[in-house]
Amino acid sequence: MDGPFGIMSESTLQRGAELQGLSTAILLPGAGLFGDRPGRGLADVGPLTHIGGLSLFQRTVLTLQRGGIRQLIVLAGPDEELLKQALARGARVTIPVRWMPVREFPLDDPRTWESLAAEVRGFCLVAGVQAVFSKGLIEHLRQTVRDGEALVVTREAGPVEPAAGRRNPVVAWQEGRLVSFHNQPGQQGHQVAADLVVLPASILNPPNRAAAASTSGVAEAPGMTPMRRWLERAAVEGRVRVVAAASHAGLWYRDVWDQASAGHAERTLFRSLKGEAEGFVDRYFNRIFSRLLTRLFLQLKCSPNTITMVATAVGLLAAIGFGLGNYTAGIVAALLFQLAAIIDCCDGEVARLTFTESPFGAWLDIAMDNVVHIAIFAGIACGAYIRQAGTAEAWVPLALGGAAVFGNAMAFWMVTKAQKIGATRGWNTPKQAAWSDFILKNVASRDFSVVVFLFAILDKLDWFLWMAALGSTVFWLMMVWVIRPSARARA
Repeated sequence: MDGPFGIMSESTLQRGAELQGLSTAILLPGAGLFGDRPGRGLADVGPLTHIGGLSLFQRTVLTLQRGGIRQLIVLAGPDEELLKQALARGARVTIPVRWMPVREFPLDDPRTWESLAAEVRGFCLVAGVQAVFSKGLIEHLRQTVRDGEALVVTREAGPVEPAAGRRNPVVAWQEGRLVSFHNQPGQQGHQVAADLVVLPASILNPPNRAAAASTSGVAEAPGMTPMRRWLERAAVEGRVRVVAAASHAGLWYRDVWDQASAGHAERTLFRSLKGEAEGFVDRYFNRIFSRLLTRLFLQLKCSPNTITMVATAVGLLAAIGFGLGNYTAGIVAALLFQLAAIIDCCDGEVARLTFTESPFGAWLDIAMDNVVHIAIFAGIACGAYIRQAGTAEAWVPLALGGAAVFGNAMAFWMVTKAQKIGATRGWNTPKQAAWSDFILKNVASRDFSVVVFLFAILDKLDWFLWMAALGSTVFWLMMVWVIRPSARARA
């Protein structure tokens, strides 16, 4: 069988290699896959442009790493040293990175792709750098590869596209397979080829490239990749599938060619942020304000753990305010507690944006949340006691506060045990795992900060103590019920 995939389809050895899957990525920081990179040469955009606290190059590498890529090849231009410096900052890159300078390996030189072919086992992902995309998209591509087939990722054309001659081609396909490319201006609703392509290693072989060149009239400009020519030849054979990026499925992709598209990409990044346990108030109130603060924390280069401690300090200050026992102080304290809840969203947002999540950071966040909650319960109890001092019922808020503090401490212990079970030996049954996940995501939330504020407005914070004492007790008893079978089995 002739064509760019012919040798591979006749070779059992090559087919076996391709079944190894997609583990290698080739990055082109200085060029686009299908032509001149939109915005390239402009002073305001490039691989080192920062989006959400990281340069585009850093974000691309770390997203690929999180998406399961195990080897990286970078065809770098004059900014190679700057790219290396950028990669050395922030989150640690654990996958091996091989640097190939384009002055020695020109993109339009067949020998460059021969060298690349020797590095690839199975499939390779070829990508530009001036874009932001989801980890889920990379995971989807890795799960979707099929023996002998290439993948072309497409994005929906926006209302404003780069100027003529500086855009990626529009994609035509039928039944999920590429038919052709064309250069007509992309209109909203049309699918445009993204700088994200998956190729079987065999397409890089010299015989396949020669076949492609002899059957295609598409020529690439000097210094550009022959990607379009290869793919159009493979499309004739029905060997190219189209994967449409979709925000609703977590498979989003955003080009960055100027400051306007950079802002759009950053907004997409922020919309994609979501914590493990997120209640109604978090989703529709706290996140609106937390994202404003997150941008500030990113500018200040604050670490997630630093932000956690800031939230803790604000929460403890709120507890002191509750402990004063007067109405005005209670209102101010409730506002501070709500601010602490908003800031508490920021540590996770910064961690996810900068790929700096860690088990310790997750534990610290939960631990400090519980410290604040215990302090809040104790502060409200002390304030209520001060207001009722000298009455026969003065002991009631102290008893309720004590029950709430004890219940919260027990809840923290149970949550820690549940997380340990899930992370190590696992749950005995899927039902236990489902119950644990449901309780942690739907019961353990920051939403009660709004309830505290409402009780403060009504001057009924002592009523909140009843709810806190009962709620925390029910929560930790529920966790005991979920954990007990697994703990007993371990014993």
